[in-house]
Amino acid sequence: MVEGSMTQGAGQGPEVERTATVRDFRVPAYVHETGPYAHSTHPGDVVPPVADTYPEGYTPTQRDLPVINRGDTVQVPVEPEPAPAPQSATGPGPLYVVGDVHGYLDELVAALQEQGLIDAAGQWCAGTARLWFLGDFTDRGPDGIGVIDLVMRLSAEAAAAGGYCKALLGNHELLLLGAKRFGDTPVNSGAGTATFQAAWLLNGGQKTDMDRLQDHHLQWMSRLDAVEEVDGHLLLHSDTTAYLDYGRSIEEVNDTVRETITRNDADEVWDLFRKFTKRFSFRDEGGADAVRSLLDTYGGTRVVHGHSPIPYLLGEVGSEDGEDDRGPVIEGPHVYADGLAIAMDGGVTMAGKLLVRQLPLHA
Repeated sequence: MVEGSMTQGAGQGPEVERTATVRDFRVPAYVHETGPYAHSTHPGDVVPPVADTYPEGYTPTQRDLPVINRGDTVQVPVEPEPAPAPQSATGPGPLYVVGDVHGYLDELVAALQEQGLIDAAGQWCAGTARLWFLGDFTDRGPDGIGVIDLVMRLSAEAAAAGGYCKALLGNHELLLLGAKRFGDTPVNSGAGTATFQAAWLLNGGQKTDMDRLQDHHLQWMSRLDAVEEVDGHLLLHSDTTAYLDYGRSIEEVNDTVRETITRNDADEVWDLFRKFTKRFSFRDEGGADAVRSLLDTYGGTRVVHGHSPIPYLLGEVGSEDGEDDRGPVIEGPHVYADGLAIAMDGGVTMAGKLLVRQLPLHA
């Protein structure tokens, strides 16, 4: 097993009746996409490939019909437009963060609309707002490439409006990059031989994502930052201190990670992936001190992370393999480690909630 990791597969939550999202989100010409996104489904409808055995040493991880009353009047119920995100009169716009998405495009669209960041047509409507994704866009869910395409498009639209939409590198981006680049090439896992392809399949890799993965997606993922500090919030994907292995400043960490990916050495990328798959460094005894080690090195007053689903952190469920069909109840982010850490992965893969929240959190 990779340190602090666990086998991860899509959980199956309770059957929920939903209204399909039929928006035709198109990607601008600069990414060479022309067709609409594939329609995605609700958590629990898609079960990723699960291997019976795996090498020891890793599990890297319609609207209602018109109501006709007497007379000639036809009343059609219309859903209200989402309220735009609040705007600052001076200075930068409000700051938002998004937890792990894992291919659940419909849930992402709904959450962004609820926060007033995109309109009913899926276009950026938040002006100067700042939006950060904490990584893990693919695997487990039905439309990881659709998620990446949406984030890339919103990045262009937000920049044109005076705001921004940015993203961090998650361990599943490293996993997808490795599966595409290295496939079945053996790597030294530290506990025997492993391959990126096998690890990707074990951790919810979707064939439809691999079939649609293009060079511009690979280039975009390989250039993502690993850590950033914004308004006193230290943003990173994984709840681990492994970032300290890659530099003593944010710039050094991001440069080292990008250089590692660019060198295209399977063993180096595997080691990076393995370290970013570690979790729970902030949860148990000594967790607050682990958070402080990151804050003291990179700055900020609070760490905001994804990666470990909140139900894991609370000990409510043990896996994402669907053994418990009750589904976790997630109301919002989880603040822990003496108030120094905020967990943002609401467990959408286990019928939890895809979280989008404004920072700082309101009491």
